[in-house]
Amino acid sequence: MQLPSSDQNLIVLMVYFLGVYYTFNRMVESIDDMVKVDFLKSSAEEQLKEQNLDDKVDISFKVGSYSLEKLSDNLKELSISIENKSEGLAVYVDWDNSSWVVEHSKKSRRVIRKYPDLSRDLAMPQVPTIIAPNKTISETVTAEDILKRDEKTGVYQPGEPLIDIVGMEKQKDFKKLYKDFMDRKKKVEFSFQLVLRISELRVGLAPGINVPPISIINCPFTIEKLPWTYALPWNKKK
Repeated sequence: MQLPSSDQNLIVLMVYFLGVYYTFNRMVESIDDMVKVDFLKSSAEEQLKEQNLDDKVDISFKVGSYSLEKLSDNLKELSISIENKSEGLAVYVDWDNSSWVVEHSKKSRRVIRKYPDLSRDLAMPQVPTIIAPNKTISETVTAEDILKRDEKTGVYQPGEPLIDIVGMEKQKDFKKLYKDFMDRKKKVEFSFQLVLRISELRVGLAPGINVPPISIINCPFTIEKLPWTYALPWNKKK
């Protein structure tokens, strides 16, 4: 029995819309686990201004957006760039007195400046890095407590992410935070407490000889779960 043309058109239309609905849902599922790591640069800039360093120092971090699955791999370390904008001052980065602070756990962690063949005893003091006038350094930093030593090469590499978002789901104290994060009700916050010393080039950091005072710059970060609408072209450009 042949259906009337109007019924055939209705069936075709229903199949079409079901196909569009299925494709749309699959698309949303594929992009609904994206998270954004954001460095709140304006906060760091305000602190530099308060300490009269805004015309001498600039700080930036390389961050971005990742899938929740890939976040752990991309958050084991961060790349920091520090510019000495002065004409005649030396900027010293005091790695040993810098620290990571994780807001939800209230935990402070030692900063380790990474390099390709990091194999020394981690308990040894780290030499401060000097930034000459009008120069910029770029370094990779991580936390001491997540470094694991490869038995074959003897080199230390991060074994865990700095902030384990996925792991929160299995931790009793942080289950609610994880749920609020996934529901986009809360952001996860952490910070990099950067310790700098500014001096004239001839002074240096010799012990007991007019050691310049420290400047502590709190560099805050947020991790936010993005809505699926972020993938729309007009939103991604923002």
